[in-house]
Amino acid sequence: MEIDNLTPAELRVWRAFPRGESVNFRGSDDEDVAQGADWGPERTVRGAVLRTLLLNGPQEDGEIPALKLSGARITGVLDLRYGTSDHAVRLSHCFFEDTPLLYASRLRQLNLSWSVLPGLTAATMRVEGVLRMTDCRFLGPVRLGGAQLAGALFMDRAEFTASGTDEPALQLNQVTIGDDLWAPGLRAHGEVRLNGATVAGSVNLNDAHLSHPGEVVLDAQTLVVEGDIHLRHVRTQGWIGLRGARIAGRLDLSYARLSNPGDGVLRASSSTIGELWLRKSPPAEGTLNLLRAQIDELFVEPEAVPARVLLNGLVYTSLSPHEPAARRLEMVERDDEGYVPHAYEQLTAAYLRIGDDHAARLVQLAKQRRHRTTLPWYGRLWGHVQDAAVGYGFRPLRAFGWLLSLLVIGSVAYALHHPRPLKPSEAPDFNPLFYTLDLLLPVISFGQEGAFAPEGGYQTLSYALVIAGWILATTVFAGVTRTVSRQ
Repeated sequence: MEIDNLTPAELRVWRAFPRGESVNFRGSDDEDVAQGADWGPERTVRGAVLRTLLLNGPQEDGEIPALKLSGARITGVLDLRYGTSDHAVRLSHCFFEDTPLLYASRLRQLNLSWSVLPGLTAATMRVEGVLRMTDCRFLGPVRLGGAQLAGALFMDRAEFTASGTDEPALQLNQVTIGDDLWAPGLRAHGEVRLNGATVAGSVNLNDAHLSHPGEVVLDAQTLVVEGDIHLRHVRTQGWIGLRGARIAGRLDLSYARLSNPGDGVLRASSSTIGELWLRKSPPAEGTLNLLRAQIDELFVEPEAVPARVLLNGLVYTSLSPHEPAARRLEMVERDDEGYVPHAYEQLTAAYLRIGDDHAARLVQLAKQRRHRTTLPWYGRLWGHVQDAAVGYGFRPLRAFGWLLSLLVIGSVAYALHHPRPLKPSEAPDFNPLFYTLDLLLPVISFGQEGAFAPEGGYQTLSYALVIAGWILATTVFAGVTRTVSRQ
């Protein structure tokens, strides 16, 4: 491109480039970049001029060229597809009339902060430093799939809109980021796609507003993050997908407001997470899916658990904060799959690890009671008997209470009305206490039961005592066996 063909504004940028000097066309610090279409030729620069500077611009000995432009209206397409530039690029507070094409380009550094763009096509782009899109406004899809960033990606308070298209508003699928993904306050109207991405640092989406009602709002399946994912105070309309994700640090959903009524709101099945924090927030509107997930520490407050959960196969090492078993059981019993034995076993193990044996027994008792509801009528009947007698073996002292009560009833009844002896000459002296024990204890004999024969209602009482003794003995034996096997 000949220098004679440049406008005064472009000539100013051309002459500043070799020395890396900044060119600022801004009228004031508070001007609205969205009104950039009305900016005149005194601050208009063609994309073709910027392309020429970045690919084959003038240089001066002893100087470091750089493109530093603020407050410009950029017309035409900035087309750097497959191009390589060794110069830093800062196009801040600029208004782009056309979508920049940076597909497969190689750049030293790119800064688009506070600019307004109709979109961005930069899939498989490689940036040796950082990519800054702080406070940017994108009116169309941003395509960064497969990009490789050696440094961090800054998108704090950026706004992405994918109106009039089925494409995601922000595509970061398969992207590789060598540092943090920093995007607090991000706003997205449409899908944010992060599936298959790798982040060497942490992901910060605190205070983000993500809206894609009824659809996936953050698709981060198989995402790998070596640090944390911060989603504090995030607001979503749609569901978050973390299936198969691997998060070495913390997934922090404190103070979050998640909404996707009637469907999954957080799908983290088969994921591996260091810590999951769900606290100080209202219950999510939708289903919490943690099927087959592996979590070192599950920091979940009962008040933050949604009305519907999926927990089958979830494995966690510790559960915080410490809560009574009754409050934790509410979460387990909300499972959409109904009775899930694995969930009860995991909760029992969590209590045993911290030495709360009483809570662990209550969880196991609740498990047996929930299991009872899945049995046929005769199984439920026998279950009620075991529950009433010994609490399925987790309340063994209850059986001794029953035995003592029946012993008192039988002893008093037979003391008031002695049964007749079968062989008066051979019968021992009648003892109502040991006679009742003979009836109640099926494997012990004191010689009283076979020597005396009650009549009428007292005979019926003896039958009842024998049956009750067998039932109590069987349930006690089942409870002891369960306790021994558990230990």
